[in-house]
Amino acid sequence: MKHLRTTFITAGMAIASAVMAQGGFVPVVETYNYPDNEPAPVHPVPSHRQLLWQETEFYAFFHFGMNTFTNAEWGNGSEAESRFAPTKLPNPRQWLTAVKAAGMKGGIAVVKHHDGFCLWPTATTTHSIVNAGNANGRNTNIPEAFAEAARDLDMKYGFYVSPWDLNNKYWGDGTSRYVDSVFLPQCLELAKYGSDQFEMWFDGATGSDHAGYYGGANTKRTISNAATYYDIPNLRDTVHKIAPNCVMWGVGDEARWIGNEAGWAGETNWSMGSGESGNPNAWKWKAGESDAKATNKGWFWHAGESPKSANELFKIYLETVGRNATLILNFPPDQSGELPEADVNVLQQLGTLINNRLTNDKAKTAKRVEASVTRSAGTHRNYDVSNLTDNDKDTYWAANDGDLQATITMEWDTEQSLYYVMLMEYIKLGQRVKSFTIETSTDGNSWTKRASGSTTTIGYKRIVPLGGSTSNYSSVKAKYLRITINDAKGCPTLHTLSVF
Repeated sequence: MKHLRTTFITAGMAIASAVMAQGGFVPVVETYNYPDNEPAPVHPVPSHRQLLWQETEFYAFFHFGMNTFTNAEWGNGSEAESRFAPTKLPNPRQWLTAVKAAGMKGGIAVVKHHDGFCLWPTATTTHSIVNAGNANGRNTNIPEAFAEAARDLDMKYGFYVSPWDLNNKYWGDGTSRYVDSVFLPQCLELAKYGSDQFEMWFDGATGSDHAGYYGGANTKRTISNAATYYDIPNLRDTVHKIAPNCVMWGVGDEARWIGNEAGWAGETNWSMGSGESGNPNAWKWKAGESDAKATNKGWFWHAGESPKSANELFKIYLETVGRNATLILNFPPDQSGELPEADVNVLQQLGTLINNRLTNDKAKTAKRVEASVTRSAGTHRNYDVSNLTDNDKDTYWAANDGDLQATITMEWDTEQSLYYVMLMEYIKLGQRVKSFTIETSTDGNSWTKRASGSTTTIGYKRIVPLGGSTSNYSSVKAKYLRITINDAKGCPTLHTLSVF
């Protein structure tokens, strides 16, 4: 080894001598690792597909299937296929058109619930629409029609497929036959309905005390470990090869259940950890999705049900999307295969509320926006406070390394009626803010704290009612607004500050 090192040194000296003999050394252009002076990431950070998923923000759930016709929430798998008999040809385009009017960006269609009945002509079981009770049912292919309608309407789409199957004789029988010959092939079939799917939804994966048909066994079954039983790593890799931006919800371990079905997330909500609030010290990015029913009965349609009011649904929106979660809001089609007229009407009303209350951004009319600290610009990027109001999610304001506190102040020419403040972190570099304060003033000297006690995390998006309540649409009068970041995991970054 010593002889080899000597050879390299001798060769290097010979090259240097040759270069000097020709007129000197060749200059080397120095490059830097961080020419744009971007802040280092605060880990964990979202993957590209997780980021695209969170940007969907607000989307619909459509529970439709055998339970729609049996007045059940959970079947037991013994239901005759002929009971699925829609009075019209189901119309996923009508579903998606209705929810788009509310501002939703996509939807998830239930295509197989725990009863095992499949809403497409699968090769894995006869318990499907192939044996439905009428021509409307037999001519249905919900995933195909749903995907086509979503693309036409420029909306995102995905499918709910239950891993638990109360109909299939192999489920939970102590072998891998169900997973190998039924579940994984079903997921593969669904993935092939579109490489542009944004989410595949798994639920109720381990069985329960709920008795199942299981091919005639009529017994109770459970499994001990869903990730192992369903071979989730293999499933995730297989689906991602076909649909690279498809987040695997639930047992897929790329997004988490927010912890309730009531339509609210914690006012403190980290995009890692579990439950309503998450955990700032968890090592894996797993942002929360809040699922909620928009009607007053079950997840599936039931006679006599009615939708919640637009104001109730707007409150749910503020307490989910406005608290760093996504919102999947359920509107169940009825036995005609369409959303009832009352649901369509309330969706239009909700869209009007969101548009009227959260689109007139007064931050863009402020005569002055100042930050107490601003990071030095790099070669191709600056971190100026003006990035907060430029409508560009890829530009952002940032503080200097080591600065965990900062203040942003806005001033208008005249006194304003202000209802909400919306803040968005640049989460490509991680979620950082641990505590912030919002204050308003009419004279720039005397300040009043707003939303006291609820201003902790920001994350992807935070919407704070200045009147103090998500239930009331109330304003405060102010000529000045001040946001103070009190503490953060790293130098704070924000790409949007809006005031409504």
